[in-house]
Amino acid sequence: MTDTGRRAGVLGLGIIGSRVAGRLQAAGFPLAVWNRTKRDFAGLPALAPNPAAVAREADVLQIFVADDEALRTTVRDMLPTLGPGHVVISHATVAPQTVRTLAEEVSAATGAAFLDAPFTGSRDAAAQGQLNYYVGGDSAVLERARPVLEASAKSILPCGEIGQASAIKLATNIMAAAAAVSLAEAIHLLRANGVDPQSLVAALENNAARSGVTDLKLPCMLGGDFAPRFSARNMRKDLRLAREVGASDQRTLTEAMLHLYEQACASGLGDEDFATVVKVASSTPLKTEH
Repeated sequence: MTDTGRRAGVLGLGIIGSRVAGRLQAAGFPLAVWNRTKRDFAGLPALAPNPAAVAREADVLQIFVADDEALRTTVRDMLPTLGPGHVVISHATVAPQTVRTLAEEVSAATGAAFLDAPFTGSRDAAAQGQLNYYVGGDSAVLERARPVLEASAKSILPCGEIGQASAIKLATNIMAAAAAVSLAEAIHLLRANGVDPQSLVAALENNAARSGVTDLKLPCMLGGDFAPRFSARNMRKDLRLAREVGASDQRTLTEAMLHLYEQACASGLGDEDFATVVKVASSTPLKTEH
């Protein structure tokens, strides 16, 4: 049983949030949870009726929601019950200005602290307590929240001011999307030339092009496993954000990748893993069994 004195709250029990909540419960933290969609979550406490109720029961509040608007709504719903003892942590991948604005609102209205803490790591990493958190905000606030974050963390990397961690997350998601798209096109090139794409597994083993993304997504693409670890819909959202907040008008790679993920979502593949881009990267027939 933890003796940190911290009470944890998780708001948003999707693929990641539900598993983070499970890690907190296993670590012995007093836990309150809320989810917009009302349903039972095996092994977790009953859902609080609203975000404000979670803030009454917990002082470190981890928010795992899908987008900027959901984050604004969740934080603003908590404002009446927030106070100086609370730490509000945004784990959503959103525009840097969104978290800056919300942090200012929370501080001015309630005296509560705020951290900008997007993460890398998908479904399985969350279940194993292996998420990597990028954290923007005051270092003293991070230390207050650290015991709660450590329940689901492989690493916790300070990344400067609020908003800067969100910018880093968008930058890394551009790179993840690029790796997946390039892998999809490589598979199609091999098939078009009569080469078994399975040969890529050995070819990449000692090749500089190998990456964490290729290790994770190549088996999925070759085996037709598109169960969502990180969905195509979320990747589309993040690429749209990257396009909006980027400093240059010359974002041809981001635009090209976004076009493919727009196609995937328009084809009904939005809830599949972002590896599903292999299905739309070429007109070559592909294995699509789940």
